[in-house]
Amino acid sequence: MSDIRPFRAIRPAKGYEDRIAALPYDVYSSAEAREVVKGKPDSFLNIDRPETAFPVEQDMYAPEVYAHAKKTLDSMIADGRFVQDEKPYYYLYSLTMDGRKQTGFVAAASIWDYKNGIIKKHENTRADKEEDRIRHVDTCDAQTGPIFLAYRDEDVLSGIMNKYLTNIKPDYDFVSEDGIGHTGWIISDDEDITKISKSFSEMNEIYIADGHHRCASACKVGLKRAQENPNHTGNEEYNHFLCVLFPENQLKIMDYNRVVKDLNGLSSDEYLKKISEKFSVKEEACQVKPAKQNEFGMNLQGKWYKLEYLGDKTGDPVKDLDVSILQDNLLGPILGIGDPKTDKRIDFVGGIRGLSELDRRVKEGCAVAFSMYPTSITELFDVADAGLLMPPKSTWFEPKLRSGLYIHHLSR
Repeated sequence: MSDIRPFRAIRPAKGYEDRIAALPYDVYSSAEAREVVKGKPDSFLNIDRPETAFPVEQDMYAPEVYAHAKKTLDSMIADGRFVQDEKPYYYLYSLTMDGRKQTGFVAAASIWDYKNGIIKKHENTRADKEEDRIRHVDTCDAQTGPIFLAYRDEDVLSGIMNKYLTNIKPDYDFVSEDGIGHTGWIISDDEDITKISKSFSEMNEIYIADGHHRCASACKVGLKRAQENPNHTGNEEYNHFLCVLFPENQLKIMDYNRVVKDLNGLSSDEYLKKISEKFSVKEEACQVKPAKQNEFGMNLQGKWYKLEYLGDKTGDPVKDLDVSILQDNLLGPILGIGDPKTDKRIDFVGGIRGLSELDRRVKEGCAVAFSMYPTSITELFDVADAGLLMPPKSTWFEPKLRSGLYIHHLSR
């Protein structure tokens, strides 16, 4: 039984949506964020990356930096750039990329469902990355970046979603600078709200698709506040975190490719001989985009090859992932990449950048690059259901949810 609730969203005032909406804080370096916010006082990145308001030498994790984020958010609410709904609602948020639309319900999910495993994860988190968002959420008294959740297809929710998509005028509709369409509806009908609540309450599994660190941080703030509150009831806003929930049939996972700086002391011929023990190797005249599981593209010093894994399935949902097969049979034993999370010889390239980015990396000095077949949403569900964790950089979701379109305040 999951607890997915409506909430009183803080939203951009009419006409401010496209000026406020921003990509998630963690897609930018600090230097990139500084460039993005130049001349954009309304951009939510001013709140999500508050160090951009300070000199470059400023410690971005200092208390005054987080205090500035709260001050900026409060001032935008006070001057009317943000408004808060008077009643709790669900919302629909639709993103369109390259003609493909995905639509999810914006809601508040229970921190206790996360703690008790109803909301399932498939990645580990790092304490240092959590700490930044814990301090940001706690200081701002609000969750500013939605967590990307997924659920198995459900007919009642699909019916409500289709009704709004086809028959009801949206509350906002704009195209961001990167060409992504963003459309949103307020679900204020009491009957629809009741149906949505009931449908979600009957689910025993909901999955984190993207935003593991934001989710863990939001939950830790809620748990801390619950422990500090002697009158805690479980209904306080801090017991829930901001999320957008998508049905599985709406989601597309892109490839997450690999680039390695050197061949671990091997010559090209020695390397090709070694990988031929576990993979069929065929040189190709052009870039290789894998067409199925267990197939890999490889750019070796400017030449493209198609690799196909020669082993059998193990029945283990993690070991049978393509990212695991490449790591366990090539990156680890042959190229010496023991821990891809910490090894500086390997880098990861989101599929949104295309195969030409792999060509560029190899041309600029990397020894070898691998194009991957995307992990499927079914594989993600299977790993999470088994209580297991995926290897690092297994999934790349596009398009990215924008921050600033919906904010969940923790005390009002």
